[in-house]
Amino acid sequence: MDVRPADILVMKKPHPCGSRTMYVIRSGMDFKLRCTGCGREFMVLRNKIERHIKQIQRDTTDH
Repeated sequence: MDVRPADILVMKKPHPCGSRTMYVIRSGMDFKLRCTGCGREFMVLRNKIERHIKQIQRDTTDH
């Protein structure tokens, strides 16, 4: 799965705060994510989070 920093992940299940979207801060063997609802940052292993991703929203503007 091609997940890059600055992507927004739409998850199948919501975070405890109720938000289903996570902002990708870092990707590699694990992801550092920020919940867009409450702002909490956390690290999750790649194989654990990939099966819970419903959709990837990518910024398509050229920098």
